[in-house]
Amino acid sequence: MPEHFKNLVEQEKNRVFSFAMYYLSCPAEAEDVTQEVLLKLWQSFDGLDLSSARAWLSRVTRNACFDRLRRLRVRQSYAREQRSEGVEPLAAPTTPEAEAAALVFQEHLREALGELPEPCRSVVLLREVQGFKYEEIAECLRMPLNTVKTHLFRGRRMLRSTLKETHGYEGSQQLLR
Repeated sequence: MPEHFKNLVEQEKNRVFSFAMYYLSCPAEAEDVTQEVLLKLWQSFDGLDLSSARAWLSRVTRNACFDRLRRLRVRQSYAREQRSEGVEPLAAPTTPEAEAAALVFQEHLREALGELPEPCRSVVLLREVQGFKYEEIAECLRMPLNTVKTHLFRGRRMLRSTLKETHGYEGSQQLLR
């Protein structure tokens, strides 16, 4: 295994997992997406420009999360059909770690993030959660820099509004500059 690959994985695996967690809100699903993304990284490593690897990883992670969410929606739809026919689906396992990780504010923030329309959601996640620079977000999402700034402004404003109206957080102004 090339040393460059090991170094890149060590630097970016937590960022990929964190990004997936904000999209999926489920540690097990986020771990699966992380493994899937790292496998794609391995398969594409020889042709990958290392200077744009971070943007590439974020784009692949975002797409993998979208795919996973589509599959989950199909499963949920199937489960609803089964319940309406009197068949009970298997209960999803919960772990103490997963329950402990669901702090109240984080849960409210995730809910508010989930309500954001695309691409505001992706821009806010990349900037506020992943710490990407504006230029990196523009490269990752393949959009002009001013468009990134506009979506970030709108996304932050919508988040503040949702957190204030739905959950009564007055201090959310400082959280989302």
